[in-house]
Amino acid sequence: MEKIGIIGVGRLGICLALNLEKVGYDIVAVDKSVQRIAEINSRVIESPEPYVASYLKAAKHISASDDLNTILDQKVKLVFICVPTPSKVDGTFNHSYIDEVVDGLKALTKPTEPVELIINSTTMPGYCETLQKELSDYNYIISYNPEFIAQGNIIWDQQYPDQVLIGESNFNSGNCIAEIYLKMCPDLSENSINKMSCTSAEITKLAVNCMLTTRIAFANSIGDMASTYGAETNKILDAIGADKRIGKAYLKYGSGYGGPCLPRDNRALGKAAEKNGVELLIGKATDQSNQTHLAFQVAEILNQNEIKKQIVFDQVAYKSDTDILEESQQLALAVALMKAGKPVLIRETKMVIDQVKARYGNQFSYEIRDNE
Repeated sequence: MEKIGIIGVGRLGICLALNLEKVGYDIVAVDKSVQRIAEINSRVIESPEPYVASYLKAAKHISASDDLNTILDQKVKLVFICVPTPSKVDGTFNHSYIDEVVDGLKALTKPTEPVELIINSTTMPGYCETLQKELSDYNYIISYNPEFIAQGNIIWDQQYPDQVLIGESNFNSGNCIAEIYLKMCPDLSENSINKMSCTSAEITKLAVNCMLTTRIAFANSIGDMASTYGAETNKILDAIGADKRIGKAYLKYGSGYGGPCLPRDNRALGKAAEKNGVELLIGKATDQSNQTHLAFQVAEILNQNEIKKQIVFDQVAYKSDTDILEESQQLALAVALMKAGKPVLIRETKMVIDQVKARYGNQFSYEIRDNE
């Protein structure tokens, strides 16, 4: 049975590990979290992601350790690195978690045969090629393979991706990664696998999410305008999307975009462009438009709502079926209304309410709803 290493088995990494184990790979997981290691080895885990608990319970070929040397001890030849790359204040990504993994590998005995290191985390353009130069004398080969997944649906999105993006270090590395996905993804065709240089793939990952933010911001801007005319917002957007050159995806009127991926990827693409002297105006405009839409929503609700009438939010996570509050436009709207003196009730899952209470205490009213 072929072994695959996964370094970093957090929210994304555990899903990849379980999907690979399910199709016949022996997974060697490494993580710094003692709790996560215990969960994997005991086969008992609590996760907001569907299927994770049941997949882990059924898994027979996955083990976890906090020792990087496990990768070499078990002669693993291919390793996915799935650690966080949080945003810096300037909008670029912090690669320190990857760097820490790399420093740890460099401190170990040099592997006798080449080991493929596949960066699954989102990185700034040029980072992976720089990393390859740093590791050229250590017998590690760097490739880049980011994922296009939605929180709350990671297992499914990994199994049924629209595309697989591979920044290949060389032809053989690219083919090796492609074979793994063809085995893991039942409906995937080779035509849906896009192979290119690492830097090209790093740009592509950011650009895809920038396009999504642009569509969401555009739809909300048109919706805001339409509402001031008393026009039919949804019919307008449906008609725009009916044009085959445009399409209907992400053209709905509602909350602005948020979460741990879209906003930061949009900003990072702009920063990457700036680094080489290119001003990417679309990203800046999209970010500004997203904030303008939030201000429009606040003003509209304040103008329409009776002064003492309670406003109810059935969702303040950045999207339904998650517990993630990062850059949530729904939560930002609730906070703005609360600060304007409106009584606000948040009706959410316990996981979400616990987070909101930790930030805002009793400034909101709360009602726990069951997970659906």
